[in-house]
Amino acid sequence: MSNLVIGTFASLGAGLATFIGALPILLPINLTQRVQGIMLGFGGGVMLAATSFSLVLPGTEAAMSLGYSKAYAALIMVVGILFGGLFLQLAHKLLPHEHFIKGKESGGESLKRIWLFIAAITIHNFPEGLAVGVNFGNNNIKDGLPVAMGIGLQNIPEGLVVALSLVTEGYSRGYALWISLLTGLVEPIGGLVGASVVSIANFVLPWAMAFAAGAMLFVISDEIIPESHRKGLEKEGTIGVMVGFVVMMFLDIALG
Repeated sequence: MSNLVIGTFASLGAGLATFIGALPILLPINLTQRVQGIMLGFGGGVMLAATSFSLVLPGTEAAMSLGYSKAYAALIMVVGILFGGLFLQLAHKLLPHEHFIKGKESGGESLKRIWLFIAAITIHNFPEGLAVGVNFGNNNIKDGLPVAMGIGLQNIPEGLVVALSLVTEGYSRGYALWISLLTGLVEPIGGLVGASVVSIANFVLPWAMAFAAGAMLFVISDEIIPESHRKGLEKEGTIGVMVGFVVMMFLDIALG
């Protein structure tokens, strides 16, 4: 089985974790705002560690293995990260979407709130799938495994928060589960794109890793941290970020 197929299925598994995380809404539970803040922060911490240990560092090494100097490899990382952030900024500007806490962004007055929210989660999940696919496309399953596990792990609490938000807005539990599944299926699309690009041209690998890192950094700073800090829950969000960071760091070092 090719790494392209493995990378796509790995990102699919990570995306389906969003649906798995949403399943507890079928139970009579009521998570406090503090717990939700920690869960969101946890997702941000996992993504931050994945950006550092699974994208920037191996991307730099990949550039140097192609014969580039340390300075040129660092420059590739800088440019790629900035382009990844710019891509997400343009997506935010051009694609109407809505956060339940922050409200509407980029217009979308004629669209139903649920579709605006789906658009926001789509923007959020694509870079995650891209990160998984890029790592597997490097012809090294060992590099992609901890990324897929880490992203899947952070998608579990994220899926529950998404589903709870939908139920709070008046949607049925079954509909919330369906939306959680739908938004999770965005990740294998990103995984396929990332794995395909790297498989076709190996010299693209450091650029692709830097691009994915920039896109994820944008999501962390623009969405996850502000959402986890809502209603004065900065400490809870920070606890979640630190726990998520060390969990992903452990997975990357132990399995990488």
